[in-house]
Amino acid sequence: MPDLRLPEQPNACELCQRAAPLTRHHLIPRSLHGKTYVRKRFSREERITATLWVCRACHDQIHRLFTEKELALGYHTREALMADPRLRSFVEWLATKPAGFTPRH
Repeated sequence: MPDLRLPEQPNACELCQRAAPLTRHHLIPRSLHGKTYVRKRFSREERITATLWVCRACHDQIHRLFTEKELALGYHTREALMADPRLRSFVEWLATKPAGFTPRH
């Protein structure tokens, strides 16, 4: 069995680049790892290691915008997430705020 190491935690959010407490976002939601359509598309290693370190504000916005199925099938990379204009505009706005800033929704 290969050694499945998760990416090391960076110093800043991988979306907005702010220095803030970070959470791990699973690009392929863990709740879907056992689903046939996910298992056919992604290896076990991909399912486990595909993650981003993001601040709570970015993490919450991702889950406001996309269902878990949408995340697994269409938004399972940083590039795909940032290609969505709704998330990209939020991230660009948030990047101008100080590290301790928490948006109200």
